[in-house]
Amino acid sequence: MLNCQEATRLMSESQEHPLPLATAISLRMHLVLCSGCRNFDRQLGVLRQATRAFARGADERARAGRERKADEDEGR
Repeated sequence: MLNCQEATRLMSESQEHPLPLATAISLRMHLVLCSGCRNFDRQLGVLRQATRAFARGADERARAGRERKADEDEGR
């Protein structure tokens, strides 16, 4: 059985790459029993969504800035 420290490490790793089946099952079993780690897993998901949304927004702001600059250059 995993302890909380191992479980949180595996949750973080799973954001980068798929876990081996046996490891993923062990993690799921731990999450069934541990409300603290379930909460951490939910928070990790929220953080991932927030960073993706921020990155998309940064891309959109950069694109808008380039378009605005191109419009200004055409107006010269």
